[in-house]
Amino acid sequence: MAKALDYGIIGTGMMGQEHIRNLALLDGARVAAICEPDPAMRAQAQALAPGAVAVAQLSELLARPDLDALVIASPNFTHVSQIAEIAAKRPLPLLVEKPLFTDPADLPRLKALLARYPAPVWVAMEYRYMPPIAAFLERAAEATGGITMLTIREHRFPFLPKVGDWNRFNRYTGGTFVEKCCHFFDLMRLALGSEPVRIMASAPPARNHQDESYGEGVPDILDAGYVIAEFRNGARAMLELCMYAEGSRYQEELAAVGPKGKIEAFVPGPGRFWPAEMGAPPVPELQISPRHPMGPHREEVPVNPALLDAGDHNGATFFQHVRFAALVRGETEAPEVTAQDGWKAVEMGLAAQKSIETGQSIPLRADDARQEGAA
Repeated sequence: MAKALDYGIIGTGMMGQEHIRNLALLDGARVAAICEPDPAMRAQAQALAPGAVAVAQLSELLARPDLDALVIASPNFTHVSQIAEIAAKRPLPLLVEKPLFTDPADLPRLKALLARYPAPVWVAMEYRYMPPIAAFLERAAEATGGITMLTIREHRFPFLPKVGDWNRFNRYTGGTFVEKCCHFFDLMRLALGSEPVRIMASAPPARNHQDESYGEGVPDILDAGYVIAEFRNGARAMLELCMYAEGSRYQEELAAVGPKGKIEAFVPGPGRFWPAEMGAPPVPELQISPRHPMGPHREEVPVNPALLDAGDHNGATFFQHVRFAALVRGETEAPEVTAQDGWKAVEMGLAAQKSIETGQSIPLRADDARQEGAA
């Protein structure tokens, strides 16, 4: 029987609560403690995990002796300081939500912290584990004969409200192409097995949130744009983001092309946003289109309804936790999504933000890149 694991959850907004619901579905997992400074969010989390102790300060959570692993799901700009406190007081196995950091000035400090961290650190890139995207990644090399062009499109709803409205301002999010899109930059590196060498990006003026005003002023986040990335192996990848396209049938569409053919994945958005009058939400699909002989083949990639109900990521959070739990138990040796994967994705997002601001292409240094061709 698998060793039972007690988790501490840090931050219990939308994503923190999704982690709690998915851990409830995982055999041998228990949320033992939650840390949340906001009373309303703390109460919602306790309703999901009534057996958990709820505290307002990270120091209180770290003082508990019964924890086996920690999940950081707090606002982006708090991640580095929380990792530092955990490293100093209680360096347990750590699952950190993306983005790993937001301020480029924090990266040297973060690298130094993680180089000395004695337990595994896994960056939560849920999109890797969405069943249709996992199938896409597994079959892309064979379907394409080697990817030369990769396109990722996300057409979705605007940013949702957050406690304190922190996600309305670049200074807290790192910018939309860090906050929202580091998932996609991670997928680019993973699918292409190569490192980016140049980023070009462009964005139209924001359409959402411009009628909102807070103590810090009108939101300055972007809600649409294009990013083109050139990779060392010669491949090209493009991201197309639009956050006022929630009327779409699919939220994410991925297409990879190579000399042998094309493969596509079609991923619907959260079922809770699908109009009830339109019937059941769409089912994820995969389509393979060979060049010879021609003839596209389309197949469904259904997701367990219980996993769909547990969150907004097509069951990905559950599958991620299955693998993270195996790492914590010592059944596997290393995180599938490393700290380096986490900061590389953020660096791509920061380069996209800079390209939009300056109108120039941004070169990326590869001095600490993975060996070319690694997955």
